[in-house]
Amino acid sequence: MNKPESIPQREQSTSRIPSADELGFDPNELRAKYNFERDRRLRADGEAQYQDTDGDLYHYNDDPHITERIVREPITGEIEVAILGGGFGGLYMAARLQEAGIDNFRIIERAGDFGGTWYWNRYPGAQCDVESYIYLPLLEETGYMPKEKYSFGPEIFEHAQRVGRHYDLYPRSLFQTRVSEMRWDDDDSRWTVTTDRGDVLRAQHVIVSSGSLNRPKLPGLPGLRDFKGHTFHTSRWDYDYTGGSPAGDLDKLANKRVGIIGTGATGIQCIPHLGKAAGELIVFQRTPSSIDLRRNTPTDPEWYAAQRPGWQIDRNDNFTRMLMGLDVEEDLVNDGWTEIFKSLGDLMDGTGNSDLTDEELQLLGEIVDFKRDNRIRARVDSTVTDPQTAEALKHWYRPWCKRPTFNDEYLPTFNRPNVRLVDTAGKGVERVTGKGVVVDGVEYELDCLIFATGFEVSRATYTHQADLEIIGRDGVRLGDHWANGMRTYQGLMSHGFPNCYHMGFTQTGYTPNFTYMLENQSRHLAAMLADVKARGLQAIEPTAQAEADWLALVSAPNAMTDYLANCTPGYYNAEGQAKSNSDGFLQGHYPDGGLRFYEMLAEWRASGDYAGMTTR
Repeated sequence: MNKPESIPQREQSTSRIPSADELGFDPNELRAKYNFERDRRLRADGEAQYQDTDGDLYHYNDDPHITERIVREPITGEIEVAILGGGFGGLYMAARLQEAGIDNFRIIERAGDFGGTWYWNRYPGAQCDVESYIYLPLLEETGYMPKEKYSFGPEIFEHAQRVGRHYDLYPRSLFQTRVSEMRWDDDDSRWTVTTDRGDVLRAQHVIVSSGSLNRPKLPGLPGLRDFKGHTFHTSRWDYDYTGGSPAGDLDKLANKRVGIIGTGATGIQCIPHLGKAAGELIVFQRTPSSIDLRRNTPTDPEWYAAQRPGWQIDRNDNFTRMLMGLDVEEDLVNDGWTEIFKSLGDLMDGTGNSDLTDEELQLLGEIVDFKRDNRIRARVDSTVTDPQTAEALKHWYRPWCKRPTFNDEYLPTFNRPNVRLVDTAGKGVERVTGKGVVVDGVEYELDCLIFATGFEVSRATYTHQADLEIIGRDGVRLGDHWANGMRTYQGLMSHGFPNCYHMGFTQTGYTPNFTYMLENQSRHLAAMLADVKARGLQAIEPTAQAEADWLALVSAPNAMTDYLANCTPGYYNAEGQAKSNSDGFLQGHYPDGGLRFYEMLAEWRASGDYAGMTTR
């Protein structure tokens, strides 16, 4: 990659592109700064810098929320559909299957209840950054009104339970149960699903909705196993050690020296609570987050009651159109997400984009990002009193390089006398010792070390995340079929694995609102399975050619390709080592965006000919 000194100075047309004097900043200088910060964070080991929570680290996966293990006899039998996962994907799927007239299904979930990510993420301050009115599933169906515009973790978890009760899903769910293997029987057109409880279920269809945010990942730090203090991952928060609850008041930390590694979305939410409670808090930072205002507000009951039937779908479509840059009559959500895209239109001053070249559009988009980033960095200066700390907390990358975050308490936390930021200059923590953490040769002694390092999200390790074996026709394992990356048709099925469907971030249409994807995927799959049943079909499967064509489509260069290549390393761009357009979290998706993807699925379904599929 180019070093800052070798970046070409782009010509700017004064008639179309604002000059540096008009902007009040020089885009070329900012571009050079961004590239410099990116380059010093690049690592040769890329995604290998993290280690699996396997072997003697498997305890990081343990469920701290189960107080009593369910005792039951193994279950055997024939079912129409096995749903793997009881998060929002599984809940959506179960609801839509019932509406489609399919009742013979089981949900299998390793956790102790519904909720998925929100079952695991019970750390203090956990909150969804997407508006609750479009994020929380099935609001109209359950009749629930969210408390605030942005819901906190406990409310989201409670809503998952509410959905489970509303659709009477508890009797049809096997909790504290891990699927160990799925094996396809081609003669009988059935999947044999076995679990660690001795269950053996024969299912015509299997829907894998185990999610991408469930298995903790840890940094591959030398000496991690040597630390003598207490450690845990934020997704397995240890309230026995910290005291308190998801609301905070971590009273057992009053005399503790606490360190935390990770300053992404999770870190910025729990660090304010740690700062209030700990005797001393040390935050180890490799890359700061971009942190905009949260501006949370209580829900207005009169406004909520006035919503017309179908409002949640309409609001979701409106939000998705905004994020795709499509015209809308009104920005219904009107928050930090949609503001990013409205800014481009404001900067273009009504000129539209029909007479602008691609290069001019890219420059305008970059300028919009720079203006937003400058505003957020100015907020750091106006909030954090120590100039050195403030400078270290400023992000130097464009908004979609990492997931934008929104929080009102994080930055003021660094004004507390007991809170210290250790900025690693993009290098990360050097190693762990028996006493603490070493950065740049300095040892910081700790009583407790917390990892806010996120989940495994690489789609190449899908079966590892799900912690199960999927064995298709002729004994081929899905992990082997996807050894060089995910291979699907429409992001939902793979050749050689009939009647097996995947939900989530699987080469489908991306949108920041995960539940929008799950809603539309569940509607599509439920309608398709009902049609398969009505036609008396035993199995459907993508052809090898359809799978290859789809892979070529989603792997082709798109609007995000160059953008992500110039980003600071992170899971969005495979830690800066993306080798193809399928690598990285934001690549390998339908090129025309989420809204058009689900419209395409509806058109495909309406045609009734199962194009790209074989049926029998």
